[in-house]
Amino acid sequence: MLLAGGCGFHVRGEATVPPEMARTYIAADSKYSVFYRKLSNALRASGVDVVDAPGEATAIFTILADSTGQRVVSVSARNVPREYEVWYAVQYELISGEKTLMPPTSQTLTRDYTYDETQVLGKAREEEVLRDSLVDNLVRITMIQLSAL
Repeated sequence: MLLAGGCGFHVRGEATVPPEMARTYIAADSKYSVFYRKLSNALRASGVDVVDAPGEATAIFTILADSTGQRVVSVSARNVPREYEVWYAVQYELISGEKTLMPPTSQTLTRDYTYDETQVLGKAREEEVLRDSLVDNLVRITMIQLSAL
């Protein structure tokens, strides 16, 4: 334990955001996307007042793109899909007044899973869980980037 503390290792606590983000408006095409909801919750947990109108905000976090999907990675000899890749991609920027705190930034994460046509319902649920995990990781990456500003 002493060695871990001596090398500069610290347990990561709540993300701290720049003071310009005290009152932040999140601009997005869809306020119902999983990324929007989880980012909004993470910002609130960090002490940010997420406001409903851009006129009330000290900073505007704009989600420029938010998309997800899946693609076939491999097929069997009978041309049946055996492995899929689930992906989630976001692009965002942060502006405070006339100052760009974070230029447009893109993040894409992927996960693979095997497919078995005899377990369709289970594999559909697995895809949902993987997609949810991707969003959690994207929000975590975004919060780390914001705390580094």
